[in-house]
Amino acid sequence: MTPLRLTAFGAALALAALTGTAASAATVSASASASSATATAVPTFSDGYGLTLVPEDTQVHSPTDVTITVTTKQLSGKHKIRILLPAGYDTDPGRRWPVTYFLHGGGGNVNDVAAAPALHSDSMITVVPDGGLKGWYADWLMQNTAEGAANWETFHLKQVVPFIDAHLRTRTDRGHRAVVGLSMGGYGSLHYAQVRPDLFGHVAALSGGVDFGKWEVRGAVLATELNLAGAWCAASSSSGSGSGTCVGHGPYVDSDAIFGSPYPVFNADRVWKAVDPAAPANLAKLSGTGITLYTGNNDLIDVHTAAASKTVKGRLDQLGIPSRLVDYGNGASLAPSCNGGHNYGCWAPAFADYVPRLEAAFAAAG
Repeated sequence: MTPLRLTAFGAALALAALTGTAASAATVSASASASSATATAVPTFSDGYGLTLVPEDTQVHSPTDVTITVTTKQLSGKHKIRILLPAGYDTDPGRRWPVTYFLHGGGGNVNDVAAAPALHSDSMITVVPDGGLKGWYADWLMQNTAEGAANWETFHLKQVVPFIDAHLRTRTDRGHRAVVGLSMGGYGSLHYAQVRPDLFGHVAALSGGVDFGKWEVRGAVLATELNLAGAWCAASSSSGSGSGTCVGHGPYVDSDAIFGSPYPVFNADRVWKAVDPAAPANLAKLSGTGITLYTGNNDLIDVHTAAASKTVKGRLDQLGIPSRLVDYGNGASLAPSCNGGHNYGCWAPAFADYVPRLEAAFAAAG
């Protein structure tokens, strides 16, 4: 049977949503910032776990803020990993640190973390791996699209995590490792916490596409596949840093490329259902995990992330699994910068609320 596919027009109607745009963040080359970093202050990295370094592309933003570039057979092209170290990392060589992985949104990149200053904490290491313009933190069903090899889940969970543990002084138990993300990365964080509960003891999803039972969420994935950036820009009040620039989501790929057919006909959407973060069977895997959800409800996108987050919260309650949902509505209760929409004006203060709680949870883990 020929798989059913969504037309570009249909995907446009389904909203190009839930794909947080890149924050504007200047990057500084290693040569430009060498005067502020000593050779002993910046960690040394080497090839391993299927990752090959591209040394000439290393960027040293400061002694505690470094971006490395790697290649891997799991992905086409070169990919960045930004690493934020606590201020005491170099001066306290006997100490090991908790680690938080931040997953950016669609159309974004590793530099988005600069728009959320709370993630550069002196109590933990923060790692920001490239997630692609529309990677959706998945091993794609189709590996022969214009994107080429696209095994994002394998890259992150089987390569980046052990690579970081091998090169940095990390705490490697789940109680000292978190995964957090927003928009597309909100899906990724909840999904990763479900498929690898042995790795992550804490998870947070901000304005996340966390319910694949909603046609609006499936439509967001499809819109990124079909690169309907125009629909996204027209529909959303969010532009990441407020620059008004829509970066798009890379080349057009088949609408079945990532998760297969989205249509619930003859079980054609079986992959969507299998990876749905809101599915009770997947939520049950979060028992013993610290779970936090943030969302507004005041624009065309977050009205759907609010509904998705409430579904997840309700099902977790039914399962008897503790969780925390912060629905900040129009943003007035969160911060003056927040309008309740799908943007860093809300996500930055949400992280400012979350990170101290996460730091306390790390400390309580011993």
